[in-house]
Amino acid sequence: MAKILALGAHPDDVEIGMGGTILALKAAGHTVAICDLTNGEPTPMGTVDARLAESREAARLLGVDQRWTLDLPNRYLRDTVEARVKVAEVIRRFRPDALFMHYWSDAHPDHVAANQLAEAGRFYAKLTKTDWEGEPFFPPRIYCFFSNHFRAVFQPDYIHDISPYMEQKLEVLRVYRTQFNPERSNLAVFDQIKAMGMWWGNRGRFQFGEPFASREEIGLRNLEALL
Repeated sequence: MAKILALGAHPDDVEIGMGGTILALKAAGHTVAICDLTNGEPTPMGTVDARLAESREAARLLGVDQRWTLDLPNRYLRDTVEARVKVAEVIRRFRPDALFMHYWSDAHPDHVAANQLAEAGRFYAKLTKTDWEGEPFFPPRIYCFFSNHFRAVFQPDYIHDISPYMEQKLEVLRVYRTQFNPERSNLAVFDQIKAMGMWWGNRGRFQFGEPFASREEIGLRNLEALL
């Protein structure tokens, strides 16, 4: 079984981009962890404690094995050496077979910085002769999920079938009540996420799907993965 680490800028980013895929991975017996680079605060209706409680409940519903929240600044997330080291230490501790991160093009500056930090942290994690926590390690595979603020359609490299898990994914997202609530008049987001899941599923010949991209070529060990 594989070990999967998903890095998101804020609590709920990973769930929006690949919540169904995480549920599918856990059902298949894989080990999955999430690392939120920031606590997501401030936001109009949230608090640090409320956001932490929501992310913990979401992790419970997803069945993930571990979740970290780093102390990097929301709204001011930057690709700095200090931040790279923090990400590298998480990678060294968990030692994932595959690393998932934000797509590299986004209107949200934190999402772009999160992608840069994840890629740089991956490289830093393998460096020797450091006083950083953990032994050097280089995740062999990296993929990008789409939790995107551009109203545009990007070309994915593969689409994961999440047909059995779409409703469960939405249940997880409803945990984030500070972000999605009647007071903000944004509950239509759940219908939009479901509609996009159906659209991507149609492209992959599934009922529902989640898209992923990779800067690196994707290799297959057997043809069955394409069938």
